Amino acid sequence: MTQAGNPATDNPVEYIQHHLTNLSVGEGFWTLHLDTLFFGWLMAGLLVFVSWRVGRRLNPDNPRGTQNVLEAVLEFVDGQVKSIFTGHNSLIGPLALTVFVWVFLMNALDLLPVDLLPKAAELIGIPHLKVVPTADPYTTLGLAFSVFVLSLYYHIKTKGVLGYLKTFLFHPFGIWLFPVNILMTLIEEIAKPLSLGLRLFGNMFAGELVFLLIALLPVWILWAPGSVWAIFHILVITLQAFIFMVLTIMYLAMASEHHEEH
Repeated sequence: MTQAGNPATDNPVEYIQHHLTNLSVGEGFWTLHLDTLFFGWLMAGLLVFVSWRVGRRLNPDNPRGTQNVLEAVLEFVDGQVKSIFTGHNSLIGPLALTVFVWVFLMNALDLLPVDLLPKAAELIGIPHLKVVPTADPYTTLGLAFSVFVLSLYYHIKTKGVLGYLKTFLFHPFGIWLFPVNILMTLIEEIAKPLSLGLRLFGNMFAGELVFLLIALLPVWILWAPGSVWAIFHILVITLQAFIFMVLTIMYLAMASEHHEEH
């Protein structure tokens, strides 16, 4: 039965499928999600622009506005890096800050009204528009794979190629069980980027789906659960950005340990 005042309920399944379909080109492995790329790079550009503007107007004696916010975020991230990464590396701090803020900004797009940008896109002839990049596994697994490649680099830089390969032979049960060690370590190394990417994707996809289900309610009532879920979702998007940042630091810290410590 159609609920009066809400066109989304004319065909709920089609409505949800439409909002969960990306604007894509190509087929199979070579499929590109254009909306994911656009909004992901848009948030990256916003981060670069705001940082540039604040940097130009930096006032260490009288910080205010956006500078105060960024300094608070910077101090928070710096504290996390110092507590997890015990070595000395000038890349880890900026990387952690970039990961946290970028993932947070992409997550925050989920707070926009679900029909706002897709309806606007339809007016200019764009059939599908999925706004939240982190609700797309291509984004989250791509970020996780980048962290994996960086951790692989630090493994080899710290231990050498042979030292890194030895971890597959000796860890965790010693050389006499090296076939089991190779299998266990290989599973561990593959599970890290998979869990990192799928955790973020799963939480953001579920959050987007809840917003779509709320949008199916009658217009006169949907504002109440929508407002409650939006307030709760602010915590979710912040927490997911924080978890992704912390795990990134942790994996790089583990990769930077010497072979004996590992």
